[in-house]
Parts: sequence; structure tokens; C-alpha cells
Amino acid sequence: MDEYAADSFVNRDDPIPTIILNTPSPGPQTPSRNRAENNDSYQSDTETPSRSSGLRGRFSALKEKARLQDHLVEKLLSQVVPLDDAELPKEENETPLPGRAAKPNFTLPTMSNNFRRFNARIGVVFVFQARVIRLLAWRRPTHTLSFLVVYTFVCLDPFLLPLLPLVVLLVNVLIPSFIARHPAAEFSLTNEQAIGYSAHGPPIAPAITVKPVKELSRDFFHNMRDLQNSMEDFSQMHDAIVKFVVPRTNFSDEPQSSALFVVLFAACLFMSIAANIMPWRLIFLVIGWGATCVGHPLIQKQLQTAHKKHVQPKEEKAMTWVEKWIERDVILDSAPETREVEIFELQRLSGAGEWEPWLFSASPYDPLSPARIASERPTGTRFFEDVQPPQGWEWSEKKWALDLWSREWVEERIITGVEIETEGERWVYDIYDEQAERIGVIDGSTLGKGKGVDAATKRLRPSWEEGEDGDGRRGEWRRRRWVRLVKRKFISRDAVP
Repeated sequence: MDEYAADSFVNRDDPIPTIILNTPSPGPQTPSRNRAENNDSYQSDTETPSRSSGLRGRFSALKEKARLQDHLVEKLLSQVVPLDDAELPKEENETPLPGRAAKPNFTLPTMSNNFRRFNARIGVVFVFQARVIRLLAWRRPTHTLSFLVVYTFVCLDPFLLPLLPLVVLLVNVLIPSFIARHPAAEFSLTNEQAIGYSAHGPPIAPAITVKPVKELSRDFFHNMRDLQNSMEDFSQMHDAIVKFVVPRTNFSDEPQSSALFVVLFAACLFMSIAANIMPWRLIFLVIGWGATCVGHPLIQKQLQTAHKKHVQPKEEKAMTWVEKWIERDVILDSAPETREVEIFELQRLSGAGEWEPWLFSASPYDPLSPARIASERPTGTRFFEDVQPPQGWEWSEKKWALDLWSREWVEERIITGVEIETEGERWVYDIYDEQAERIGVIDGSTLGKGKGVDAATKRLRPSWEEGEDGDGRRGEWRRRRWVRLVKRKFISRDAVP
């Protein structure tokens, strides 16, 4: 007697129904079949094994040829697509995932082998899916009502929820496995005999185990059929969700997305206040019963009739009211955001005593700037026309404007060692220190040395001074500030990387 009795999880019932939506899928679709066609396809599958020997022989003969074709296609793909992870671009500071290097790259033989192994073992998912569909479709009302009773107990007493997986493990796994090892005795009972089930004694039957289905078998093609339909279901559900959700949430229609944002924000505020006083047990109980009862065929017919009679005639009117509310109450600022940018015109005193245009820089290059202390040359452009707006912005005005309030921007930057011109061209000059023959902040401790004058009685000069054009000797550099408005540039969807 064998120690194990192998079995496979395969959905041998009707195929998993394909979801039918109003919007067609953009790709090639699997045509939906009615129940009679499903039964016919199932019968055709059952008739296939009668010719399985010839079919398997053909597959075996083509296996060697398929291997050669796989190698050729793999070589071709390796020349077109970078199959090695090292050739793919990597982001900066990207840390490799643990165990990632041990996984193989994409190859056709590995992909084909993994798909066959996956298809041979995916039957348990389709079996569970088929049972859920039968349960919610009221195929056996006693099963559905039993499910609702259990769901009601869990809703009324949520502490029973951790008990469910344990009960499922006992009832659906352990007890059937024990009964399979200790089956009931087979007797031809008479009226005088009444022998019940007894679990005494050693096991007399092999244990149940699970194995993958055989390749090219009827169960293997059943799994492929359900996998094909599941892929179509996922594609249609994905396209339907994207079509319904994305246009309302990606701000392509900004008033509609803004209204949705306001509604969700108000709901968040309401739930944060009233969540602790809402009867969640009753809510989940009503939702569960309602969702399950909707699957009943009679209720579905009633809902379809009510939808055609009451909802469809008023649906367009309701949508029109919502659009009018959005248009009336949601007010958006259509003007683009504007900012003020600045540029400093720098000029340098030549040996002949004339001011020479130097360049336009983003920094005023004041005496105590880091570049000035490090004896670095100022950076910028020599011509006004070469000054560009910041990235993502464009000019809002045609010309630059001279900043007449030179004193304000000097005080905002806490610039010292300069002389401010409050009239005329609004230049800000470096202060020239005659005692030390240097430009910058004047140190009062060095003013009286060598002349016999007490340093404590010497008045300190201010960190900046106000002057007019033609006042005395000035430093080597002067600058003035120009300003201009910029606005945000419209970025099209194609320009986004």
C-alpha cells in the first residue's frame, strides 16, 4: 500500500466567467461565451485525451526543434534588449536588494519552464475563485445562508475573527485528512445492523498529498484556460479603473479634481471626529448582507429593472447638476505664479580711474562675500541679453528695472564696508581705507597707530555710508541691482521625463 495518495487542485467545473464591461479592452480580447458554449468547450476538452497519445508524440518530436528556436530568439533578444542588470541604468545611492544578485536574468528557456511550473500549480487559486463565485451567486442557498450566519456572528462579536482561520484549518484540512487515513468501513447493512463511523485502529489508507498537474494533460489545459480568462479580467478591470479614477484625480480637469479634493478633505474631518461614535458593527453587517444579496438572480433582475426605470432617466440630470455646482462654487486662480528675480551689474575701477563694465552676477560681490575673501573672481555673464530665467520659469516682463531702493537690499543682506548712492544711478561702492590701503570693514584699533593719537578717542567709521557721485576716492568695485518678474512656465505632458 502506498504511503501517500497524490491529488491535484484543478477547477474541473465551469470555466471562470470573464468580466464584460461596456468599454472594450484596447488589446486583443478573449470572446465571452455563454453557459452552453462553456459546457461545449468543457466536453471538447474531455474528448481531447482520446487522441492524447498522438498529440504527445507530436509535442515530443517538436521539443528539440523548439529548444533550438528558443536559443536563436534568446540570442536575438540579447542584441536588442539589455538582459543583464549591470547594463541597465541605475540611480544614484541605489543599494542592491538582498539576494537580488542570485536571481537569474531573463531568458526564454527559464521563462518557459517557470510558466509551465506555475500553470501546473495555480489550480488552487482557481478552485478557490470558483467556490467564491458559486457562494456569492447563490448556487446552493444553504451554503450562502451558512456563510451569512457566520458573517453575522463575526460582525456582532469581532473578537471571533481570529478564530476563523483556526476553524477553517480544522474543518477543511485536518479533519478531511484524518478521515482519508481512517475511512469508514464498507458493510452491506441489514435492518438489524447499525454500525457507525469508528476512528479506532491504525490508519488503513494512504495520506492525501498535493502534486502539480501533469503537463499536456486535461487539467493542465484547464488551468491555462482559467489563467487566460483571469488575465483578460485583470486587463479589463485595470482599464476600467484607470478610465474612471485617473481623469478625476490627476487634475487634468482641475475644477473637478479640486471639488473631489474638497469633498474628501471634508470626509476626513468628519471621520476624525465621528469615527468613534459610528456603529461600525451594524455598518459592516448591512454592507455584507447587501453585497451578498445583490448576487441573488432574482434581486439582480429587480435591480436591473429599477436601474433602467428610475436611475438612467435621472443620471444625466444629476451629472449636469454636479457640473454646474463645480463650475459655480469651485473658483481657481488662472493667473500663473510670478516671482521677482534679481541680477547685479558689477563694474571695476581701472588704472586710469574709469569704471569699466565687468559682468552681471547673481551675487553682489561685496567686501565680505566668501568669493571676495577667497580672492576668487566673480562669476556671471558679460551681456544683459545672456541672463536667462530660472529653470521652469519664463519672463513676465520685457525689460529689466533698476532697483532704486539700494539701501534696503544692502540692509537686508547685512552688507558692510560699502558706500550707498541714494540718488542718481544707485551704485553701491566699496569703501576705501586710506590708512591700511585696503578695501573693506575698517578696524578702529588700527586708526591711531604711528601718529601718537589714542585709539580710544578715535571715532569709528560706520560699516556703510551714504554719498553722492563724485565724493572722494572709492574702492575697486561697485554694483547695482536690477529686478525683473518671471512666471511659471507651462509644462506639457510630453515634456515631463
